[in-house]
Amino acid sequence: MYSSVLSVALVGGDARVVHVEAAVGRNKEGFRLSGLPDTALREAKDRVRSAITASGIEFPHREVTINLAPADLRKRGSDYDLPIALAILAADRQIADMARAVIVGELALDGKVRRGGSSLGAAVIGSRLGIPCLVSREHAAQVAVVPGSEVHAVETLSEAVSLVSSGLQAQPTVPEGGESDAPEPPDMRDIRGQSFARRALEVAAAGGHHLLLHGPPGGGKTMLARRLPGILPGLEERHAIEVALVKSNAGLGDSVSYVPPFRAPHHTATRAALVGGGSGMPTPGEISLAHCGVLFLDELAEFPRSHLDALRQPLEEGAVVISRQGSSVRFPARFQLIGATNPCPCGYWGDRRRPCTCTGPGRDRYRQRLSGPLLDRFDLAVHVKRVAADDFKGGGGEASAPVARRVASARDIQLARGAVNGDLPDSLVQELPISGTARDLLLRSLQSSAITARGVGRVRRVSQTLADLDGTDVGEEHVAEALSLRGGW
Repeated sequence: MYSSVLSVALVGGDARVVHVEAAVGRNKEGFRLSGLPDTALREAKDRVRSAITASGIEFPHREVTINLAPADLRKRGSDYDLPIALAILAADRQIADMARAVIVGELALDGKVRRGGSSLGAAVIGSRLGIPCLVSREHAAQVAVVPGSEVHAVETLSEAVSLVSSGLQAQPTVPEGGESDAPEPPDMRDIRGQSFARRALEVAAAGGHHLLLHGPPGGGKTMLARRLPGILPGLEERHAIEVALVKSNAGLGDSVSYVPPFRAPHHTATRAALVGGGSGMPTPGEISLAHCGVLFLDELAEFPRSHLDALRQPLEEGAVVISRQGSSVRFPARFQLIGATNPCPCGYWGDRRRPCTCTGPGRDRYRQRLSGPLLDRFDLAVHVKRVAADDFKGGGGEASAPVARRVASARDIQLARGAVNGDLPDSLVQELPISGTARDLLLRSLQSSAITARGVGRVRRVSQTLADLDGTDVGEEHVAEALSLRGGW
């Protein structure tokens, strides 16, 4: 006797359908599991058997074969416990077949259904196929925010059996409004002075530009970077769900938040932790966890150069492909890169208050840790000086709220063109209106080698963002400011 139940696997930044097939034969008792399961999944047979027995249901004392299709896709985790148990009972004709529902959940030995890391994926697949899904009651309200989903919550295997037997006639779970307990991003009003760096941060937020902050310790580089999410527009619903799927794939929960993610890995992080990888099924790295948000690399020059150069392709393509033997997984990685670095090992080269103690060769080696092609991908590079004592007198600076409103207005202009300026294709950039004097200034900068050919396009994009903040076409003053915001390091 045969039955099939739908479940889900998280692959890259997406959810894929998995068919949990069960066959109950006539031979002596046995339990076989196929379909490239990992260790946790191979142990499902013990959890499923105990949960079925503890629920007062008879486990079939015959040969049970479970196959997870497609067979060439690696499966991992304990989320397949509940669909395996229900598939076995359906194959044994103890309950009706339920091929038109997506089911995930880990089973405890006493039959309780624990929260599953793939619950959001089940809601996404159910929405696509137009069918309901069964998940743990602990997480049902959070994943029910997926548009078009019909989420049913179960607390025990017995409750799941009763719900299936009723034809899923229970009232679906009412969604809650995302992550209500998400902390508020720090406010821009905390920043004293640093008017030039604040302007660069606003421009970076408005156009989605990559930003490099460099200068001596204590100038506020980290403080500035951590306030960027507070002036960025909230995520669209589809982006919020995509970000949540990546987070779920990394085992960090699957609640949906509309606040852009902010990731700040330490410079001792491995390349796999930064870019993604691992043994078996690849897992997302920090660049994917920062998808649709901000990746902040503090002490940028302390990161291994090979790690930083691995970011160059994702920065251009908005995705990273991790290949392993027999599999290749694509993770989304469209993030905004913010880097902060000191000018030298001691940090005080060029500082007027404290002399640099580094040697010339030592400074050169330190600066060579950042390759030219990587530096060229920063649209903005700003020197952050020490804060003057007079800047601490009086109240704080401008708050995040008015800055966020200006950023949102500029973003609306850009999205009407099809993309934020940082991602705008060269062909569209060339079509945007620009004054003759502004174009001449760009050409003079190229001829004097102040910028490269790629730099012309990046300056052009930043100029457009400055014009969008002003609500005008690009003029000479916008190009001049864009060039000043692209100072060397």
